[in-house]
Amino acid sequence: MKHLLSTADLSKDEAVLLLDTAAQMAATQSREIKKLPTLRGRTVVNLFFEDSTRTRISFEAAAKRLSADVINFSAKGSSVSKGESLKDTALTLHAMGADAVVVRHWASGAPYQLAHAGWLDAAVLNAGDGTHMHPTQALLDAFTIRRHLVGLRGGAGEGVGADLAGLKVAIVGDVLHSRVARANVALLHTLGAEVTLVAPPTLVPVGVEAWPCRVSYSLDETLDAVRPDAVMMLRVQRERMSGGAGAFFPSPHEYTRYYGLDARRLARLADHTIVMHPGPMNRGLEISAEAADSDRAVIVEQVANGVAVRMAALYLLMAGDTSAEGNHP
Repeated sequence: MKHLLSTADLSKDEAVLLLDTAAQMAATQSREIKKLPTLRGRTVVNLFFEDSTRTRISFEAAAKRLSADVINFSAKGSSVSKGESLKDTALTLHAMGADAVVVRHWASGAPYQLAHAGWLDAAVLNAGDGTHMHPTQALLDAFTIRRHLVGLRGGAGEGVGADLAGLKVAIVGDVLHSRVARANVALLHTLGAEVTLVAPPTLVPVGVEAWPCRVSYSLDETLDAVRPDAVMMLRVQRERMSGGAGAFFPSPHEYTRYYGLDARRLARLADHTIVMHPGPMNRGLEISAEAADSDRAVIVEQVANGVAVRMAALYLLMAGDTSAEGNHP
């Protein structure tokens, strides 16, 4: 594993190794001195063509806690705004000696091109490309689920090597525009979880029947029939909706009525069920303030877990043995 581009590329052993390494990284973050010397002398470039808060800061924190040098590159205010191509930007990074490039791009497939076109001799980590993939988000989601739920339904047991077998996850909302949903479906299936996508028909992608999951058009029916162990609410991505949100559902009120997680639906969840959201949240649209701030919500914890997961990914790609039998930090 030279790059981390898609969760669909990960074997079960690789995915579990990433989660196990993240658990070790998380343990180091409770110490007084959080820094590790693992990547001292290495350079990580955050190459962001799209705005981001959580992902960029999380990758920056992860790299710095591994003692790497970090260069933050934003398309705004750079030569990209003057028309510089992705190739020329990559060649510039290569000339500067980048050891890893974390790329977020509006075009699906851009990280793959960066990794395989021969422009760079560096590890490439996909931090979100178009509506395609967001692998580290899916990994931090799986890490959070494993911490809270593994062992409840007869999975592989708690701790090192545990998968998510027997767990049920509902992913609800704007699946059509969600790279988080695509990444999670692939990874959760690999780890043994049963995934149900819940969305209005207008927000379900063409070809979803080929995905390793079930599809439902009713949140209430899913909560009753599936009894999910985790409910992941997706942000309604109005900025990606050509023609505006009105082209996909009649009104925000109607969307909330049928697909929002509110107090009434929150009360119907099993006692152990956790509520997740990749952020940023549209409070009052896909999730109510009561649900977002409830005791069963692990949304802030997802952000914290993201640092440990990204530390693990950087470590394994830049310094570690990525085999299942390899050494851990």
